[in-house]
Amino acid sequence: MPNPSPSGRVVVTGVGAVTPLGTGLDVFWPRLLNGESGIAPITLLDVSEYPTRIAGEVKDFEAEKWIDKKEARRIDRFLAFAAAAAQMALDDACFPDDEELKLDTGVLIGSGIGGLTTMGEQTRRLHEGGPGRVSPFLVPYMIPDMASGYVSILNQLKGPNTCVVSACSTGADALGTAYHIIKRGDATAMVCGGAEAPINEIGMSGFCAARAMTTNNDDPTGASRPFDARRDGFVIAEGSAVFVLEDLDHALQRGANILGEIVGYGMSGDAYHITAPDPDGDGAMRSMKMALLRAGIEPRQLGYINAHGTSTLLNDKTETGAIKMALGEAAYSIPVSSTKSMIGHTLGAAGAIEALICLLAMRDGVLPPTINLTDPDPECDLDYVPNASRPATFDYAMSNSFGFGGHNVTLVLKKY
Repeated sequence: MPNPSPSGRVVVTGVGAVTPLGTGLDVFWPRLLNGESGIAPITLLDVSEYPTRIAGEVKDFEAEKWIDKKEARRIDRFLAFAAAAAQMALDDACFPDDEELKLDTGVLIGSGIGGLTTMGEQTRRLHEGGPGRVSPFLVPYMIPDMASGYVSILNQLKGPNTCVVSACSTGADALGTAYHIIKRGDATAMVCGGAEAPINEIGMSGFCAARAMTTNNDDPTGASRPFDARRDGFVIAEGSAVFVLEDLDHALQRGANILGEIVGYGMSGDAYHITAPDPDGDGAMRSMKMALLRAGIEPRQLGYINAHGTSTLLNDKTETGAIKMALGEAAYSIPVSSTKSMIGHTLGAAGAIEALICLLAMRDGVLPPTINLTDPDPECDLDYVPNASRPATFDYAMSNSFGFGGHNVTLVLKKY
């Protein structure tokens, strides 16, 4: 039978990131605070016939640094991102090479859409050469849960090995679910987060057909403009963020460096539309209220909100209204920013990357900006930290993630 966490508290002891602004915190974080954009013309495929030709590509990634060279050439890109971010997180945590601990350490790395590149390549092989040309690795490299499975195998982690898929809420749900696994005593530690690599023929075709992406191809760095009146859609991006979560008592016992704490996790459903958010913002509001209730804090105690902030016409207006409903008058005094303005939308990895940003912001006492906010939408009237970082000291941060299908997830993180 599981033994509930002795402390009931779950802390972050290691983090790793692969993003369009760089691989590793030492590259990614300063560029983010400097308001730099990772959005540029797409180089991973020929997009001359696509209405959207820009994205947040990971430009400095060398998979061979993290995994076997032969394996690096073969596996799907999202798996390589997950493996690299997980290794960075484990190294950052100075995680012990202890067989007993590995038995009690699980993996939960989600992906919104999994190995689309593998699926596209193997579908092409099928059409060109018949079923005998399809790789036996098609299924394992395509399925979203293989990020967890692969990281588990690479690191011999034998605790709970699972996956969540909730579209663009996946990364946040992965952290929240891992948090609960530790709290209820099913694991002492969890390696968790999100990974996504959707910049390929099938991914670009699908999102272009959905008409959700910007077509501002002539101004890549200015194309993602959350809360701005001239926004015209999101910018697709790729990457990964992975956390090492541990029971507080275990982290203290081994002398781990504690980066922060997860204290609240809220989730809800819109039950409205397969792609559009409920314009009333009711579901988003409820996920925020639930996260605050679980954290045991009042809205005024929040010092920062990392918004879902996709730069789409519907999301930014709806999220603004939901924040007001959830927080009341406090909404006007709490800084909010959308770091998707610099990174783009990494889909299933976004919630994990943005939770990481919340932790780093609390640690360093600085608020990352919303860049490209030059013509504010009158219906988006909160403090969005426009265009430049801002110093601030605070103890609690909130991160919102919303996804196709009406998924709403909110995390509350605390400075340790």
